[in-house]
Amino acid sequence: MFVKTVKIKSAAVVAAAATVALCGAFAGSAAIRTASAKKELPIYSVERGDKKIAISFDAAWGNEQTGKLIDILAEYGVKTTFFVVGSWVDKYPDSVKALSDAGHEVMNHSNTHPHLTRLDAAGIEAEVNACADKIEAATGKRPDLLRAPYGDYDDRVIKTLRRLGVYPIQWDVDSLDWKGISAEKIADRVLRGVKDGSIVLFHNGGEHTAEALPTILSELLSRGCEIVPVSELILRDNYTIDHTGRQKPEKLSADDMNNSAASGL
Repeated sequence: MFVKTVKIKSAAVVAAAATVALCGAFAGSAAIRTASAKKELPIYSVERGDKKIAISFDAAWGNEQTGKLIDILAEYGVKTTFFVVGSWVDKYPDSVKALSDAGHEVMNHSNTHPHLTRLDAAGIEAEVNACADKIEAATGKRPDLLRAPYGDYDDRVIKTLRRLGVYPIQWDVDSLDWKGISAEKIADRVLRGVKDGSIVLFHNGGEHTAEALPTILSELLSRGCEIVPVSELILRDNYTIDHTGRQKPEKLSADDMNNSAASGL
C-alpha cells in the first residue's frame, strides 16, 4: 500500500476545497515578504491573473506507474514537475532521465525523505545538495525548487532553503491519491478544488493516479486552463506571500513606478 503522512501547517490552511473556479533574499534581486514576520511560508499557490495551474508528482518509493504517467501526459501535451528523492534517483536513474527527456521538470524532494524540521541548518543543506547533485548528474540540470517531505516545514527550513537559492514549494490541492482512493474520487477532489494558480499534488506511485489523470487533464484543458511546470507558474521576483501561502505580485509604490517610468522600464 502506498502510504504518505502529510503535515499541513495551520498558518497556511488550504482553501482550495471550498473554492470552485475555472480551472529574503534569494534567487537574484527578489523582494520577498510574508504577511506575517512571525511565520515563514512556502509557496502553496500563485496569483497570476491568468488560467495557469501546475500539476506535480512526488516520487519517493515505487516506480511502476512512471512510464504510464509519461505516456498520458504526452498524449495531452502537458508538462509537469516531478519532485524526486535522491534515493529514488539512485534506484531509477533511467526513469529520471526519461522524465527530463520528455520535457518534465525534475526537482528536489530531499535526499533521504526525512522530516526536515528535525534537522539543523547544516543537515537541511546536506539533504538539499545531495539530492540536487544526483538530479544534476542524471539530467544535466540543477533543481532550484524543493518540496519538503511530508509537507513538513518550519521557519528554519524555509530560511535555509532561501539562503541556498531554493524556492520552497507546497500545494493547495491534494489529490489524496496516496490514500488509495478511487480514480473517481481523485478526479472529483482535484476538479472541485483547483483554481487559477493552483499547485496540485499527486504521487507517481499512487494506486489509481494514472487512471484518474486523463479525466482530470481533459476537463482542465476544456476549462481553458494552461497546465505548466511549477517553475513556470511561480513568480521569481518582487512578490509577497500571504497567510495562506498564496504568492502574489508585489505592488509597487508610487516612487517605484515613477523611477521605473523615468528609467524607461
